[in-house]
Formats: sequence, C-alpha cells, structure tokens
Amino acid sequence: MTGERATPAGQIIIGDAAQTMDRLEEGTADMIFADPPYNLQLRGELIRPNNTRVEGVDAGWDKFRDFAAYDDFTRRWLAAARRVLKDDGTLWVIGSYHNIYRVGAILQDLGFWILNDIIWHKSNPMPNFRGRRFTNAHETLLWCAKSPEAKGYTFNYQAMKSANEDLQMRSDWIIPLCAGTERLKRNGAKAHPTQKPEALLHRVILASTNVGDVVLDPFFGTGTSGAVAKKLGRGFIGIERDPGYAAMAEQRLAAITPGAGEGLELTTKKREPRIPFGWVMERGLLAPGQVLTDRRRRFAAMARADGSLVADGITGSIHKVGAHVQGLSACNGWTFWHFAGADKPVPIDVLRQRLRAELAEAGLAP
Repeated sequence: MTGERATPAGQIIIGDAAQTMDRLEEGTADMIFADPPYNLQLRGELIRPNNTRVEGVDAGWDKFRDFAAYDDFTRRWLAAARRVLKDDGTLWVIGSYHNIYRVGAILQDLGFWILNDIIWHKSNPMPNFRGRRFTNAHETLLWCAKSPEAKGYTFNYQAMKSANEDLQMRSDWIIPLCAGTERLKRNGAKAHPTQKPEALLHRVILASTNVGDVVLDPFFGTGTSGAVAKKLGRGFIGIERDPGYAAMAEQRLAAITPGAGEGLELTTKKREPRIPFGWVMERGLLAPGQVLTDRRRRFAAMARADGSLVADGITGSIHKVGAHVQGLSACNGWTFWHFAGADKPVPIDVLRQRLRAELAEAGLAP
C-alpha cells in the first residue's frame, strides 16, 4: 500500500478519491468502477419487529451537510475520474435512489455519455421493517463512455450472450446480496456495510474489459473489484481513505491466485442463426412428399409440408425421426438426412447453409 503513486496496476492507495486520482497519470484506467457514498440521509436507528437493531450505513463517510455538499463531492471525483480514464474506456457507477439521479445528472454535465442503466435486482433484499414503503429490492448502475464521440470502447457482447445461455444479456440483473462466506467479518459483524457481491463485479468486469486491462476503483472498500479483477487476469488500482478497509482488502487480495491462460478466453464468434427445417419446406427447396435417406440409403423418411418427417409409423422433427430409425437417443438430422443429388445424396444441411447466407446478405443474421 502507498499514499503517493499508483502507476503500476495492482496497488491499493490510501487517500481521498479525487485528490489521489488527480495525482495519477492521465489515461491510466481502461475501466473505472465506482461505488461512492450513497448519502443515505438516515434519521435515527432502524429497528426490526423483534426490537433488534438493523446494521445500516451510519459511518461518517456517508454523511454530508446537504445536497449541495454531496453534489460538490460528486463533481470533484467524477471530474478526476474522467481525466484518468482512457478515451476508449468506460465508467461504471452504482447507487440507490438516494443518490443515483444526482450522480447521473452531474456525470452528463461533465461530458460522460450513458450507454446503459443496469438494474441490479437483489434476489434476497432486506425487508422494509417499518412497513411504510415498498421494499428496496434494487440498485442502479450507470455504464458510461467518456463522451458521445467515444469510439472503440470494450463490450464483450458475445461473452455476455454466452453467459446467458446464448440469449442477449438484458439490463436487469438478478444477483443476490453479498452473504455467507463471501461476506467479510470483523469481530463477528460485517466488516463493511456495503460490500458488493463478487458475482456483480464479475459481470461488470467481464463485459467491459479485456485480459491485462486496468480496473480503477476510487472507493475500494474491502476490495471486491480488485479481487474479481485479479481472478479474471485484469490489473487493478484501488483507492481507499480508510486504512482499516485497505488493510482488509490487501489481505483478501494476497490470498487470490491471478487468473491466466485459456480459462480467461472469451467467446467472440457469433452463433449462426437457427434455421428451422420448416423454412426449407416453405421456401420450396424440398417438395412435400419428397423422400430423404441417410448417406448410404439404409433409412428413408418422407418430408411433409410442415417440416416434419414420417418414417416407420412415427412423425417428428428431422432429429427425432433420425434418432428413431437408428435406435439412438439423439441425432443431428441436418447432417444425417440427405436428398437425391445429380450423382449422389446431398445432406439437407446444404439447404440450411443457403438460407443462412441469404439472411446474412439481407443483414438479418444475429
């Protein structure tokens, strides 16, 4: 740890967020993740129905004289962050309804360009014990480019799609609060009241950085962003004004083995568009009633107008019928079934590839 410089990645700096970033070299960070004070404006203790006290955020670092003081604090650290962010880098900032609207307005005033607002839907939120409001079950993340003209920022779209069972990742993320063994403790109590789950940071960092990039966190706390960055083969710079939190983060990070090798490679190839066999029939590439066989003509089935096949008294998809006639549990019907060519059987997959090429030419492929 140091209180002066953080040019190399992999450091924790003890100091004020804005002042420390002002001392860093311009363009140091590929990505910034900021979890600033929320300015919760708590008034009095929060008590459960059984009269036990809820551990809330009542530390001095979350208290501001008024909204003007909080706005001034926000403007200073965001301006410093914009300077140390690379031109093709991005900023993530997380907050609740207490502060995120003020933060959003200020970052837009400073020239940042909002790419997405992400809703972190907490699957296990803290109940509203007083029963006077809805349960606060989400927080908001703003993902921003440095300016409207920023080009080339990292978004690993295919990796996010792959992580979501090949469906496009949405902007509402269902992730539980930090709990269990992941939650750091001190004297039996939460070490930090707002420790974020590693799952949340995993998605953020995986989506918007590459191996070797530097993740800067100006409100490092107990080091969740650094822990995930290290596991994913990214560098990190953490800024934390509380020496106690910084020490816990340093101990946490020392126990982590950096990620490396093929395990960190991401999916970049686009998945080919799904083509139903029914499309082949609709387009007239095969005629209803046409007989399909396997390559060696041992098995035969009749193609029907709706894209199903009939063989041995059963009806089903090209895959189901192909598996049935062979006595197998599964079959790739596209490569198994053939139609009669000029001199030899031709796999129906040729027709699927033809339709895919037409979609790509029309700009309709994913």
